[in-house]
Amino acid sequence: MDLGIAGRKAIICASSKGLGKACAMELAREGVDVIINGRTAETVETTAQEIRDATGIDVKTVACDVTTEQGREKLLAACPAPDILINNAGGPPPGNFRDWDGDTWHNAVEANMVTPILLIKAVVDGMIDRKFGRIVNITSGAVKAPIPILGLSNGARSGLTGFVAGLAREIAANNVTCNNLLPGPFETDRLTSTLQAAAKKNGTTLEQEWANRQATNPSKRFGKPDEFGAACAFLCSNRAGFITGQNWLLDGGAYPGTF
Repeated sequence: MDLGIAGRKAIICASSKGLGKACAMELAREGVDVIINGRTAETVETTAQEIRDATGIDVKTVACDVTTEQGREKLLAACPAPDILINNAGGPPPGNFRDWDGDTWHNAVEANMVTPILLIKAVVDGMIDRKFGRIVNITSGAVKAPIPILGLSNGARSGLTGFVAGLAREIAANNVTCNNLLPGPFETDRLTSTLQAAAKKNGTTLEQEWANRQATNPSKRFGKPDEFGAACAFLCSNRAGFITGQNWLLDGGAYPGTF
């Protein structure tokens, strides 16, 4: 399927690895000029070269922390008028809410709610003027089914979800869409570190935790990052202009609800 976005420009936040990288790769395969981002310059450049080799796209790199004002300014300077914006940032740490002070909450909200909103604010009017824009926020399956130890993520990402629900309806008439992708368990470094922590706590091995976690999913496996990237690319396409304000859950069927 031709997604009709070759030649478009995309900013993909936190895209040096994991699901962000998968989104950048799939968009580049569709001929999109991608600007990728990460905190470590060496890692970002390694990923950029991998995407160049696979797609022939001349990838731009921006090494910065996108959750800071300086980082956002640097990223937008590299691409002030993107057609596509993929918001992404590492989730806050797990824990017990009784242990979190105000600064901990502020940091979580800044990274996973305020940062994407400020980036949307910076680019959405240009998208409206050009009559094309695709905004995709990578949030979490916890928005649909909160996970007790991820209270910081539950709260911050749910706040972003509420904001997007209103914004998406305001901008839809201009061929600008705004949607959320909600990943369940995908084969990423974050999942590995989570399962390693579980293994340490339970006195098991990573392999045992990996197998146990897979067994609880209806699909009996974890998601592949390229599956996630393909869903993102479709939402960014000309084919998806009538999809907006939605929360796409990619979790292998783990969420048990009807709605």
